[in-house]
Amino acid sequence: MESPRSEFTDSASNGEELELAADSIMDQVRSDDGESRIKAAKEIRRLAKTSSVNRRLLSNAIEPLVEMVRSGRDECAEAAILALLNLGVKDERNKINIVKAGALDPIINLLQSQNQNLQENATATILTLTACSANKPAICSSGAIPLLVSILSQATNPQTKIDSLMALYNLSTLPDSLPSIVSSNPIPSLVTLLKTVRKSSKTAEKCMALLEPLLGFESGRAALTTEPGGVLSVVELLEEGSPAVKEFAVCALLTMCESDRERYREVILKEGVIPGLLELSVKGTTHKSRSKARVLLQLLRNSPRPRPELEPAALENIVSDIVLRVDGGDRAGKAKKMLAEMVQVSMEQSLRHMQQRALICTPNPSK
Repeated sequence: MESPRSEFTDSASNGEELELAADSIMDQVRSDDGESRIKAAKEIRRLAKTSSVNRRLLSNAIEPLVEMVRSGRDECAEAAILALLNLGVKDERNKINIVKAGALDPIINLLQSQNQNLQENATATILTLTACSANKPAICSSGAIPLLVSILSQATNPQTKIDSLMALYNLSTLPDSLPSIVSSNPIPSLVTLLKTVRKSSKTAEKCMALLEPLLGFESGRAALTTEPGGVLSVVELLEEGSPAVKEFAVCALLTMCESDRERYREVILKEGVIPGLLELSVKGTTHKSRSKARVLLQLLRNSPRPRPELEPAALENIVSDIVLRVDGGDRAGKAKKMLAEMVQVSMEQSLRHMQQRALICTPNPSK
């Protein structure tokens, strides 16, 4: 049978022609002929890839495409799931309708497929569906989370690892999903990614955005501290990460220290956290990152005293309590040098604030 491509063109300008062509594709995707259905699914994938108009016109293909995914034939399932993937991109209604059509069960089966292409395409489709808030409860209860964690750990395709990471991050914004995520033990895989990706990359940012809330659980903290290089991988981000990565990293370390200071203080200190914290406490790009760094510095002291803000002298006292505990002369020297720079910056900031207040308080003689 002739491919529907000849009947439906991207550049068709007449709305009636578009609808007629869509009807032709719909007839073929619903037909009893397997080859015709596969050809129609491939055409839907192509047409939906870049056109929001086409995604809407072809939305009625969702149910027959889901049936194709269920068919058990690899070629049929692959063509259909790629079509569903493109129908869902940038279309919230289609994302919701794909889940409503019962797509989750067959997609979950494909996440466990021995066919690598099918598993990769299923992971990408789940990622697209998790971008819709309305779908998250259903996906969380579908059994997808442990499978995504397994793919994060075992996938050989780097993009599939990132897709599973992003899907888990999307689901983690639903608080009820966190116990299931942490119990599936993604932290070793997150640490491995943090060790291998660029510290300022979006991948590092999503790793930390997912890791931070998991450290609110005792099992999450235990997983990070027992993983070789786990805490160090977070500490390194304080110096090398992007501003967003640094903020997630300091919040993660603070969560650990606040949960059980006596248990985690030495664990964090021995990884050489002080230089990055000192820099972040003064040069952090947000008030949140600066204040979290200062609170963590307080907790790393022998006798922390909570204060809303720390002046240079107070920071100097904190560092004098800590800096001698830093392993290695290079790190200790760097910490001392950064302390001097930090105090200088703070003094300059204080002077500017005093000058600004003086200008505000000085009467204007022209009035």
